[in-house]
Amino acid sequence: MTSPALQIALAHHRAWTGKNLETAMTYIADNVVLDAPPGRLAGIHAYREFLVPFAEQFLISAEMIAAFGDDSTALLMYDTETIPAKSAPAAECVTVRGGKIVHNRFIFDRLPFEEFQRRRASDGVR
Repeated sequence: MTSPALQIALAHHRAWTGKNLETAMTYIADNVVLDAPPGRLAGIHAYREFLVPFAEQFLISAEMIAAFGDDSTALLMYDTETIPAKSAPAAECVTVRGGKIVHNRFIFDRLPFEEFQRRRASDGVR
């Protein structure tokens, strides 16, 4: 039996990695806090602005490595194949309250994405 927090985290992950962003956002609280490599973002709109470009522009596929959770916390580790990087591992530790993700600590290596953006900029692509 999976924990309540893990069920929410996995449903959110399946939705955004399946490019179903409207469904993915239904698992996010309006007042969500996201701690990610670019810094702390607050609110559902900032969360969406962070997630959508990655999911829509870079993501090719995702493979779950491990997932654990309890009543209020879940930890997902997965590897993504992206346009900039064949392997871009990431981890998310989420806190869930009232069936919504209220905090997400999202860890990944930014370097391949920054290098990709620099290459695009030098080619005149935005």
